[in-house]
Amino acid sequence: MRIRSRQVAVNVHIVRSNAATSRGVQSYLSYLERDGVDRTGGPGRLYSTFADEADRKAFVARGRDDRHHFRVILSPEDGAAYEDLKPFTRDIMAQMESDLGTTLDWIASDHHDTAHPHVHVLLRGATEDGRILNIAGDYLLHGIRHRANEVLTRDFGPLMERELQPQNEIEAYRLTSLDRTLVERALDGSIDLRISGESIDSQRILNQQLIGRARQLESMKLATRTAPLRWSLLPDAEDVLRTMGERGDTIRTIHAVVSRSKLERAPENYRIHEPNAEPVVGRIMACDKSDEESGRRHLILDGIDGRIYYADIGEASGSFPIGSVVRLSPRSAEPQRIDTAIAEITSAHDGSYNADIHLRHDPAAHIALVDSFTRRLEAMHHTGSVQRGHDGTWKKAPDYLEHARDSEERIARAKPFIVQSLSTIPLERQIGATGATWLDRQLIGEIKHQLAGYGFGSDVRDAILRRQQWLIQQGLAYRNGDDILFRRDILNVLTQQELRRTGARLQSAISKPYFEAMPGERIEGTLRQKVELISGRFALIEKSREFTLVPWQPVLDRHIGQAISGIPRDNTFEWAAGRRRGLSL
Repeated sequence: MRIRSRQVAVNVHIVRSNAATSRGVQSYLSYLERDGVDRTGGPGRLYSTFADEADRKAFVARGRDDRHHFRVILSPEDGAAYEDLKPFTRDIMAQMESDLGTTLDWIASDHHDTAHPHVHVLLRGATEDGRILNIAGDYLLHGIRHRANEVLTRDFGPLMERELQPQNEIEAYRLTSLDRTLVERALDGSIDLRISGESIDSQRILNQQLIGRARQLESMKLATRTAPLRWSLLPDAEDVLRTMGERGDTIRTIHAVVSRSKLERAPENYRIHEPNAEPVVGRIMACDKSDEESGRRHLILDGIDGRIYYADIGEASGSFPIGSVVRLSPRSAEPQRIDTAIAEITSAHDGSYNADIHLRHDPAAHIALVDSFTRRLEAMHHTGSVQRGHDGTWKKAPDYLEHARDSEERIARAKPFIVQSLSTIPLERQIGATGATWLDRQLIGEIKHQLAGYGFGSDVRDAILRRQQWLIQQGLAYRNGDDILFRRDILNVLTQQELRRTGARLQSAISKPYFEAMPGERIEGTLRQKVELISGRFALIEKSREFTLVPWQPVLDRHIGQAISGIPRDNTFEWAAGRRRGLSL
């Protein structure tokens, strides 16, 4: 009877040290100890070679000066059969110590929150005598898995191959163990499934299953029959099947969220949102990591068109509150318009750029625009496409736009979508809110979306009618026959109401009076913080005797605590000249 050793899936990541390494290790350990990962739904528990309750602080302190550390995930296919995974882990780590010739300093946690129980091991990058621990790439890729397979097979005995061939694998739209067996048997992509009459029962059973699977792959256009009981596999068959399996996992993820939310939505309304698709607007139902190591995240949206969307938003930072409304737009991989403008100006001036050159080229350019060009050149400096001289003048390489395109492509791969927040508060709270809401912008036609008659689209329709009635009660709208007319400046009125109420609330904390920023009047002060309101994000600018709130701009993120100056204009804040008296953007 054909048998094989039992298998352990092993993932290894080497994390190099930097200024934030200690915080990164602390964050990772917090992830390992999070709630809901043990068999009873409790938190993960850290253990080590001899301790069932490892000292987390001592471990972090010992590795504070390490150049790197290793993050290892061990996922045995029979993990559920273990009553306790600690002996399994310790046996593997002991075998690694023997192979590497040094005592290893590690800490681990068992997780039972997925279909396959697995172990996270955090291994210091130092040997017992304090030297840097270097592990050969081949050992990381194959050696650890080989040792883990040995331990698992020793614990449960070898596995009969027919145990791995459930009948439903024959028709599965994913990569199966039958497919792996077909690939192992293939010679230059060709598979011969003819067997001799003397074959034993187990061989005939397995072979019949392989024949059934080969026929299924043929129907999926992933294999071609070349002769009776002989097929040729497509070179990318494994990748295609793996992708199919991932899509199946994604659909199951969507369905779990929909079921948990008690929504009535048929699976035909599920969509995997691709980066090249049209923008979509929806309510956030879930935001989770796509996997445990890459840092990529995904959103599940209840779209206004009635569909449920799964979107891999990549390495996106920031928070995405459940119930908030966002717009997902594909991120362009083309050079930005500012890159084209930089190329135009520098080409007209011998490849050079500075503020004086820009203003000579375009006398009407505002200093804020010049600053934005300088920030873009600073961002592109790492690509080698621009160099800054001692006098502050930039020199552009001839292939600047090619570098800009490469940079945008890298960003698009890491963050395939632009996630624009339309409202950080749920629909229900917008109905009676005193600030300018997303519903108000729908009502006055500033933004218009096609709303489905069911799902989130129906919820938005109902909320708009209720918001409309609230605005009438507040004297901000009135009926004219069958029409509803709104005050021309309704958004500004609602925004100012919220700003005055917020200013009054902050006065006691800041111990200074709030003053309303007037359009056209310059404001100078210290940027203290970002304030999240229903009407949007605002900057708190503090002067010596008072403070104010003005519309936030993303460029301000890196200038909190600095002196700035600018002029409020039409619901925006225009950062103007005034370098001698503070930061001008």
